[in-house]
Order: sequence, then C-alpha cells, then structure tokens
Amino acid sequence: MKRLHAHISVTDMVESVRFYTAVFGIAPKMVMPDYAKWMLDEPSVNFAISQRGEKAGLSHLRIEVNTGNELSEMHTRLEKAALPFKEQIQQACCYATSDKYWTVDPQSIAGELFNALASIPTFPKSASIDEASNARSVSPAPAEKCCA
Repeated sequence: MKRLHAHISVTDMVESVRFYTAVFGIAPKMVMPDYAKWMLDEPSVNFAISQRGEKAGLSHLRIEVNTGNELSEMHTRLEKAALPFKEQIQQACCYATSDKYWTVDPQSIAGELFNALASIPTFPKSASIDEASNARSVSPAPAEKCCA
C-alpha cells in the first residue's frame, strides 16, 4: 500500500490535535509534546495541482468522501467539536459539482470536506475560507477565486 504523507508545522499542538482528531474521527497513533501522527487508511488521497495565478505552495487540504452520508458524518464531527465551517451545496468548482464543507485549522490552513456529485466542463467561481480572519471564520472568497 502507498500512503501520502502530509506534514504541517503548527503553532498550538493541543488545539491542532483537537482539530485533526475531530476532522479524521480518530485519535493520533502517536502524541509527543512537539509531534503527533495519524496513520490513516481512510481517507485515501485525491491530490490535485493547478496553475491559476495563485501563490505557489499549499492551497488547502481536502478530504473527499464517496457518499452524502459520509459527508454528513464529517459535518457532525465539525459541529460537535465547535469548529468553524461553511456549507456549500451543489457548488461548482474545480471541474465538478460538489456538496462540501470548508473549515480552517489553527494555522489558518483551509480544509475542504466534500462529496463530488458530477463532472462539469469548467473551473467556475466558488467560495472558500477567509484565511485573514483572526477569528478563523469561514466566509466567501472573491468572485474570481475557486478553492482559494
């Protein structure tokens, strides 16, 4: 089995462990004062790149689910952990129509939890995380952005 490794530098271990435990639905396999690791079999990874005039580097992390029920379960975990999120239903973005929830981790890294419903022939406008907000709130992105 191949597994994608993603490593994020954080500023608050306790809050970050709480955040990712809620998002993944399981506790980390290893927790040290300066390190935590989840060995996930679920989700597998959907990795995408784009060249759309944005700053190069990490745009956002995302977890794709296969059903509306799985997305609903993730939404429930966000609500129970009192994490910020924005719901988007039938959102056209990234050559697909999806139901999704945007959230942001304690480092202001955007996270997209989504269920792709259908492919579409364009990469239209969308909304996403306002990473500049001190309150880590979720709000619409500028109209020309998609998954920003």
